[in-house]
Amino acid sequence: MNETSALWQRSATELAAGFGASGPDPVEVLDAVLARRNAVDPTLNAVVTLDAAGARKAAEASAARWREGRPLSPIDGVPITIKDNIPVAGMRSTWGSLLYADFVPERDELPVARLRAAGAVILGKTNVPEFTLQGYTDNRVFGLTRNPWNTGLTPGGSSGGAVAAVAAGIGPVAIGTDGGGSIRRPASHTGLVGLKPSTGRVARIDGFPAVLHDFEVIGPIARRVDDLIAFMRVMAAPDPRDPLSARFEGRPFEVPTEAAPVRIRFVPRFGDSPVDPIIRASVAGAAQRLEALGHRLEEDPRFDLADAVNAISWPIISQTGLAWLMTRHEGKEALLSEPLKPMLESARKLGAAQYLGALDEVARLRRRFAELFETVDFVMTPTTAALAWPSSEVFPSVIDGRAAGPRAHAVFTAFVNAAGLPAITIPADPSPDGLPLGFQLIGRPGADGLLCALARQFERAHPWADRWPPI
Repeated sequence: MNETSALWQRSATELAAGFGASGPDPVEVLDAVLARRNAVDPTLNAVVTLDAAGARKAAEASAARWREGRPLSPIDGVPITIKDNIPVAGMRSTWGSLLYADFVPERDELPVARLRAAGAVILGKTNVPEFTLQGYTDNRVFGLTRNPWNTGLTPGGSSGGAVAAVAAGIGPVAIGTDGGGSIRRPASHTGLVGLKPSTGRVARIDGFPAVLHDFEVIGPIARRVDDLIAFMRVMAAPDPRDPLSARFEGRPFEVPTEAAPVRIRFVPRFGDSPVDPIIRASVAGAAQRLEALGHRLEEDPRFDLADAVNAISWPIISQTGLAWLMTRHEGKEALLSEPLKPMLESARKLGAAQYLGALDEVARLRRRFAELFETVDFVMTPTTAALAWPSSEVFPSVIDGRAAGPRAHAVFTAFVNAAGLPAITIPADPSPDGLPLGFQLIGRPGADGLLCALARQFERAHPWADRWPPI
């Protein structure tokens, strides 16, 4: 453990090691993290609902357990944040919308309940775009979230508050959701590692309505891979109330001690879609480093498996999901944020045939990836096509000198959700002016632990956790 680092800078695994070895206890750690939050969050607006009293009560109980030598788990006493589209009992959960501005759930969503039972200290909720349907973070309830690396830029979305908190030291781990890249892209923009688990790997019960079919999953965001692993071991288990989790019955979350050599299909870009040249160069360097670690990479310049989902399926699924949700709030369309109003208007023009056509394309995508993974073990891409952009803009309108549409920056992520695959974003070399960026590894369903092993191997060879933003 790094004894010289401030308590708010230490990883979850470092903190837990200290709790068990007469180091600072969970209450002292909580005090340090709350002080850090008070210092930086007025600028960032990452943690939008704080439960300091509840966190203190949980930290005091954890400290007593550690003193008695009976911690509930290896994460007992670790301070965390929860994304504001994941219900936490007794804590305001708005989903970034005026329609839920006063909603206080009575029950934890299942992964939160598991974390609470393991002793995690829940600080509060992190900011999101409305209904988590945008790739940046702003809403009419709490306003704009800023990137700790440059507060004039967005941290991305929809887990923008989650990544801003972890990157700035407001807890070592955040729990987020990923319906089209919402963990991976913002983690890339803030220099973090983020895991999008396989569909069903983390069972979900008692959450908000599902507006993205079965695309959205819950996963962890952290500075270090070992922290991801520790939290996945708590959250990743099936539940009979979630049919999607049945495939993992009898298959505990396991991570190999060493990453054996694997076959990786390297896809630096999708067709002629623009990718920032700084990102292209950094990710190519990461590919070379993976080869140096003993893995076999094969570049694929004509990869087209994601084209139909990016162009058709994800937009239709997200738009119709919004339209369905708004049937519960008839006559309240004026409360929506401005970017969602045209999205709702477009959705109401769609019919059942288009929706079923999108689902058929998703099924085709899943079959094609099953075939692909007979010949390769993993797919590697950039995580995003663009560096973090000005926080005043909904999306980057220009990438590599070319006009770009609303989802051009996100081409590398949504198809993973549609296919139900696990994926992890790993920090690569930052831009010349210090902006973080990352690369993505994608595996077959159930390969979550292998992805973590690969990421940990890369982290040990090329550490990134000592990079802190200037805020």
